[in-house]
Amino acid sequence: MGRDEHLQIEFPLALAPMAGISDRPFRQLCFDQGAGLVINEMLSSKPELRHTRKSEQRRIRADDPEPRAVQLLGNEPDDLARAAQQAYRDGAQLIDLNLGCPAKKVCRKAAGSALMAEPDTVARLLEATVNAVPCPITLKMRTGPDETWRNAPEIARIAEENGVAMLSIHGRTRAQKYLGEAEYDTIAQVVAERRIPVLANGDIDSVDKAFDVLEKTGAAGLMIGRAAFGRPWLFAQLRAALEGRRVPPDPLATEVMGLLREQFENIYRHYGNVMGVRIARKHWGWYSSQLPIDEGTRKEFNRLETIESQRRWLDRREAELRSVSSPSADISA
Repeated sequence: MGRDEHLQIEFPLALAPMAGISDRPFRQLCFDQGAGLVINEMLSSKPELRHTRKSEQRRIRADDPEPRAVQLLGNEPDDLARAAQQAYRDGAQLIDLNLGCPAKKVCRKAAGSALMAEPDTVARLLEATVNAVPCPITLKMRTGPDETWRNAPEIARIAEENGVAMLSIHGRTRAQKYLGEAEYDTIAQVVAERRIPVLANGDIDSVDKAFDVLEKTGAAGLMIGRAAFGRPWLFAQLRAALEGRRVPPDPLATEVMGLLREQFENIYRHYGNVMGVRIARKHWGWYSSQLPIDEGTRKEFNRLETIESQRRWLDRREAELRSVSSPSADISA
């Protein structure tokens, strides 16, 4: 529930907003695979950064999967309020505030997970953002600044009191970054104390782990981040399991190739030749680990400089995979 607008999330399985990852092509693919909510990679609320090339590429569009969700990063109430209003004008139906990013360049500016140590500032930011737009405001955070101060329950209380509609909590502190194992007791405490829904996040990389986390936390749903890198079909598997349906097996190598090529074509259209080639390389690194292609051959892709050369190279690899998996190849072998 927002200030004036109500939003229904079809299924409480979300793709985490991740800078440089959860762009439009990846969000669409994860949505098609079963994610009920795919949140845009974070946008800075600073006015001087609002119209950069990167920000323009990240802006929400009317044809993005619904509910259209934008994450904002910032530490100034007025800046966040104006950025939320711009996102809403662009078509956002949900706006998420970033208190989870542990990157140094973000935390040095007293934003992202650095805000976990500033409850009073968080209250001012949330009040300004909730009052700025009629749509629901959500909050992505960590368990606290470090293991000596897991203050997620306090931040969650502040969030609920200021009208936040939903929380998603990564089971690590800011100090942990992505090291060690996620813990879920803090998330469980927040779930027990608050009335708004909570999504649990952190190390959820299989159906078994998903059920384990839900049992430990009592969360209303799950948020998937790094586990989906090169594995967008994880959403289809998790959704099937949570809906009580048969869980589809991991895709065959030729099916993996089909998914990555669909995503790459969307990357090329979205970013153009130079950036598209670079971003495809990044995703190839994750996808290729799922394929029976030797390391030396996999690295060849990273030396290709154009969209057409990447397409031709993938054509050859796909033909080889189909040849190996074809019935005639099995018989002759």
